[in-house]
Amino acid sequence: MDFDLTWLLWGLPIAFGLGWFASRLDLRQLRIENRLAPKAYFRGLNFLLNEQQDQAIDAFIEAVQNDPDTTELHFALGNLFRRRGEYERAVRVHEHLLSRADLSRADRHRAQHALALDFLKAGLLDRAEEALRKLEGTAFEEQALLALLAIYERSRDWVQACEIARKLDSGAAAGQFAGRQAHYLCEQAAGAPPERAEELLHKALKIAPQTARPRMELAALRRRAGDPRGALELLLELAEASPAAVPLLAKPLTDAAVACGRQADAMQVLQASYEQRPSLDVLDGITTLENDADAARGWYVRHLQREPSLVAAAKWIAGEKLEHEQFHPDVQRALDHAVKPLTRYRCAACGFEAKQHFWQCPGCQAWDSYPARRVEEL
Repeated sequence: MDFDLTWLLWGLPIAFGLGWFASRLDLRQLRIENRLAPKAYFRGLNFLLNEQQDQAIDAFIEAVQNDPDTTELHFALGNLFRRRGEYERAVRVHEHLLSRADLSRADRHRAQHALALDFLKAGLLDRAEEALRKLEGTAFEEQALLALLAIYERSRDWVQACEIARKLDSGAAAGQFAGRQAHYLCEQAAGAPPERAEELLHKALKIAPQTARPRMELAALRRRAGDPRGALELLLELAEASPAAVPLLAKPLTDAAVACGRQADAMQVLQASYEQRPSLDVLDGITTLENDADAARGWYVRHLQREPSLVAAAKWIAGEKLEHEQFHPDVQRALDHAVKPLTRYRCAACGFEAKQHFWQCPGCQAWDSYPARRVEEL
């Protein structure tokens, strides 16, 4: 069969024209998509700046649909979902990012960190812990360790918390965590048998020798074991090592001194502390150790001359004989009621007030945020 060259002459120009026309269509479509994606993105950004999160989410979803390969839009969308409390949708966005084979190593770590935050905000602590553990050795390792520390504190897993604090303490950028380690060891000692508790407290004392809690709890352990002399020695060491902690240890120091007949040693420490910085707790310790009742009440007068204290005034009046003595109980009851708020401790981080001193604030969970002074003294 003969081939007609006429068809070839006609076919080449037609094929060229069709190819040119198709390329023009592709370029036009690409231009349209490129115009749509930035427009949707900037519209979403505008909504976000105006705190219109619903409209921002719709705009970002439109931008992602137009350009599904844009990772930054996925991150923005996932963060918006998390901020709105839509944790399940945030998880889906970040899991989708992690499933992409073309994702760079840095973006993969970033997506893993975002996924861990989704689980953490949703209260899924076990899944958050698993996700955070995968960030070891990445640029997000320090942030992951801090988040893990918060998880273990929240679940009161003090063994794991101590291990994480040790890792953070070895890194220069994260700050000092020796005090935290000491607290975690003290928390473990609280529920341990006496022998194990003493071992943990000695370890805490070695890690953070300037921290008051290990010595105070070790002294309490010695008192319960019937060794007030050993308890007193520990408290005297603490008073020398940490003078600011003397108001906290004033009562256990006084009790231990009375139990072993060494009131003079305790009185010397308390008086020296009081002269440097007057304190209501130190004042109570001094009046307890004072043999003469009139001399003890004289300390309250001395305190009032230095500090305008309603607490000290109420305690002084309690021992006074008033002209209208029949009204004394009512007056005293009113004074005692008025001074109750002044004898509380207040967290320096969140302002939470409590009747007793806490090493960790029940309100904001901050450590060592309670000063060793009452509200009236602040």
